Amino acid sequence: MSESTPSGGVHPEREHALLLLRGMLLIRRFEEKAAELYQAGKIRGFLHLYIGQEAVAVGAMQALTPDDAIVATYRDHGHALARGVPAGAVMAEMYGKANGCSRGRGGSMHLFDASRRFFGGYAIVGGGLPIAVGLALADKMRSDARVTACFFGEGAVAEGEFHECMNLARLWDLPVLFLCENNRYAMGTAIERSESVTDLRTKAAAYAIRAETIDGMDVTAVEAATRGAAEAVRSGGGPRLLEFETYRFRGHSMADPELYRPKEEVARWKEHDPIAGFIKRQRDADRLSDADLKVIQQAVDLEIAEAVAFAEAGAWEPLEDLTNFVTSESSR
Repeated sequence: MSESTPSGGVHPEREHALLLLRGMLLIRRFEEKAAELYQAGKIRGFLHLYIGQEAVAVGAMQALTPDDAIVATYRDHGHALARGVPAGAVMAEMYGKANGCSRGRGGSMHLFDASRRFFGGYAIVGGGLPIAVGLALADKMRSDARVTACFFGEGAVAEGEFHECMNLARLWDLPVLFLCENNRYAMGTAIERSESVTDLRTKAAAYAIRAETIDGMDVTAVEAATRGAAEAVRSGGGPRLLEFETYRFRGHSMADPELYRPKEEVARWKEHDPIAGFIKRQRDADRLSDADLKVIQQAVDLEIAEAVAFAEAGAWEPLEDLTNFVTSESSR
């Protein structure tokens, strides 16, 4: 099977499909390995896996430029990898090593890479929303044609920051794109038990912000919707909100016994696995062969192995340096 252009090159649609698949598989394998390492005591503290939600991060990042700013949540490994933060730097950070992307100081929930304008995961629910509004305000004051994309879960919609930030973003017409990953459970609380109005896009109407709900298990649908919304924001159309309906296949964190949702529900959602579904659609469209899939899987496995080796070889930060960066280093 080969889909080529008349000049003999790879067809751009096929090439892009392979790129999306590789991105999702990288996140899935990274998270599975992270779970292994956590159980082995290599990764400590909190660990929130992104398994099941890969289509959101991968699809959305395709629609954003390197100059755009990204603000993530505590479930941020997928966002960081999709943004291009090296897997080794992410893994080393989760180990707490000095060669991690946050020098080992942030761990799983506080990945940060200013060179890629990836401005962090945040442990506080909704904590990234004010940061995103601030970044967007700075861009507007400088007349920079940038978008700030802010990921958050549906649990943050019940927080005061969400409403304050939506109001200010609209009031000041800021170039911010609110991206809600609705996985139906804020930690262990079903959305029906935490939201009096479960159609989350309607909440944006209170602030005169346009909103749309998208199938978050379909990476191409995520990419298309994000691209359209980002272009509207970038062209001066003001803030937008996208709600991605998705589902995490693992618990809230590694410490979660998952007693709040029935196993049958998880099984039903796994039938809509974003990776398996994408593979089937690409095979049906004759854009993916077994050989293609094997090559991608081998490349991803190698990247994960190298990431673990990078983390294992990393040094711990010297004790005498532990007080660095507590306050600004700019005056030194």
